[in-house]
Amino acid sequence: MCHQCLRNDRNDVVVCANCKRKRYCYQCVAKWYPEKTREDIEIACPFCRGNCNCRVCLKQDLDVLDKNIKLEKLLYLLQKTLPLLRHIQQEQNSELEVESKICGIQLTEDRVKRSVLDDDDRVYCDNCSTSIVNFHRSCPNPDCSYDLCLTCCWEIRKDIQSGDKEAKSSQQQVFEKVCGQVAELNGQNSVNFGTDDCVADMSCKFLDWRAEPHGRIPCPPKARGGCGTQMLALRRIFDANWVSKLITTAEDLTFSYRSLDVNVSQGCSLCHPVDSAENGTKPLEVRQAAYRESSQDNYLYCPNAIQLGNSAIEHFQMHWIRGEPVIVRNVLETTCGLSWDPMVMWRAFVGARRILKEEAHKVKAIDCLEWCEVEINIFQFFKGYLEGRRYRNGWPGMLKLKDWPPSNSFEECLPRHGAEFIAMLPFADYTHPKSGLLNLATKLPAVLKPDLGPKAYIAYGSSEELGRGDSVTKLHCDISDASNHETVEGSMCNQDHPYDVAGKTELVKGEGSLEATYSDDGVDNEASIESNVNAERDNFLDNHMTDVVYGGAVWDIFRRQDVPKLIEYLQKHQKEFRHINNLPVTSVIHPIHDQTLFLSERHKKQLKEEFNVEPWTFEQHLGEAVFIPAGCPHQVRNRKSCIKVALDFVSPENVQECIQLTEEFRLLPKGHRAKEDKLEVKKMALYAVSAAVSEAQILTSKSK
Repeated sequence: MCHQCLRNDRNDVVVCANCKRKRYCYQCVAKWYPEKTREDIEIACPFCRGNCNCRVCLKQDLDVLDKNIKLEKLLYLLQKTLPLLRHIQQEQNSELEVESKICGIQLTEDRVKRSVLDDDDRVYCDNCSTSIVNFHRSCPNPDCSYDLCLTCCWEIRKDIQSGDKEAKSSQQQVFEKVCGQVAELNGQNSVNFGTDDCVADMSCKFLDWRAEPHGRIPCPPKARGGCGTQMLALRRIFDANWVSKLITTAEDLTFSYRSLDVNVSQGCSLCHPVDSAENGTKPLEVRQAAYRESSQDNYLYCPNAIQLGNSAIEHFQMHWIRGEPVIVRNVLETTCGLSWDPMVMWRAFVGARRILKEEAHKVKAIDCLEWCEVEINIFQFFKGYLEGRRYRNGWPGMLKLKDWPPSNSFEECLPRHGAEFIAMLPFADYTHPKSGLLNLATKLPAVLKPDLGPKAYIAYGSSEELGRGDSVTKLHCDISDASNHETVEGSMCNQDHPYDVAGKTELVKGEGSLEATYSDDGVDNEASIESNVNAERDNFLDNHMTDVVYGGAVWDIFRRQDVPKLIEYLQKHQKEFRHINNLPVTSVIHPIHDQTLFLSERHKKQLKEEFNVEPWTFEQHLGEAVFIPAGCPHQVRNRKSCIKVALDFVSPENVQECIQLTEEFRLLPKGHRAKEDKLEVKKMALYAVSAAVSEAQILTSKSK
């Protein structure tokens, strides 16, 4: 029977693959849902999407519809997060087995003593500084209380020591297994990067610290932060069997739930480069960002924020599951129109002195030429933003503010702009920092919640690639998902003082110039290189992007599956890059996580020639929001002076990717870690599942 017309004499019906219950006949689809194709209805019917217009549904209580939609989202979150919970449970069961062997009897979780913690306690491993989720080992000495995570326990039991090849091989195995376990959990191949330095750091970490044959681990000596007198005891943070009960309940709730089945090897069925109804000339909500042969993901989903309907989130999910970036246009059009003008921001910032409790008339900016931090009067910074700055020899001066305001609360310092930003967020179920149903970060207690933004990024820009001193965000990989919104797009700082490549060459080589200050024998002449690169780039744009309109920033986002080849290329060519004081990079610990490298046009071309790797490259325009999936390395070059506001979130689709990144950060030397290495991803998942289970149980009982 067709759900729309209630007739059962029609053979041509579409069965919904989502609920597997509702059917719609072809005639009703064409008559009542002309904007939808049969494939759209098959993926998720109008009833599942919450926009069914049959007589019964039109009379249905809106509250009931809202509850059904909310329940669908909660079940979706549970289904995507369950694999991680099972992994956490497996880790705990393994440690419980070790404890049983130590004690000589079979133990259960209720026999493990619970740690006494205050509500605002944040428990981190004293050895690797990563967050402790539940099970851990702690020193019983009240004057010590050294805590050790389960991963470090596993490593120490492997007897990791330095001094011979066999030990180094053991360290290598540990390194590969830690990353490999999480990669397997995420259904991906393990990513290998420069492990020698990481292994060397691990060997120092466990020097003169060994586990006993049966698995007991002593508290490390005082030189390593412990007391060296007690054996570390197994402890738990949550109630006994809490994780197991969560898994059982979540499995019961999702037993008959079926989410969208996305074939990642094929292109999106809802996206097409051209609309045949318009004679093949009207571009749909996609933007070409790559030219990879035999690839299904050269086009990125690029919807209009004004036209986002109830079903848009499912279209977003089809791309997000694939690990593809998404660009949302016209987000500023969805707000009340508060100005983000630089001088308005300056006025609001100066008014926040009491909150900041520091000098509000000065800021610490990054000088992109030296790549070092400088202190500058905030008015002078914004004046340079509007008018441009130059060094005494005429070279463009590029400054940028990162993570601004410095206070942890954007909304407290800039309350009206904070409210305006929250109002413009597309796909609020994912991005809203307080009420997003599919944002795992919202359920974490406030005392445990890390600073995920919003934060402003204010930078000068240059129309052409300078080759040195460019206004860029260097190649890096966020440990969480992120959305980046361009709220202001200014002028190009060097357009008022145009100069050609030849002029730039003379400037660089002149007396007292930058070349004289920062010379390095054996380094190619970058001016001539840039000349060739600019010519090649212009030729490429003429052939492939004739209608390109330059935006405020150029983004390069790499696919997750290309990370191993990208790392191999960077390790091979690392000495060709420059960083602090514009000097060549002599060594890297991790070519992506170090955030010291930026691929110029020349390097991107060479990367494709040598490894056939090409990023998604696109312009970000005023009012556009860029969604970057966790685990996708990316870099940004500011073509114009612009203000961007960014917010981090943790989606259920990428939570396992976040865990894998956490393990990678953990293996880096502490001096080379980014600030995100303490992101509470596993705890986020536990609290989010707990809240989702409670809400889903209530909604399910009410529906019955």
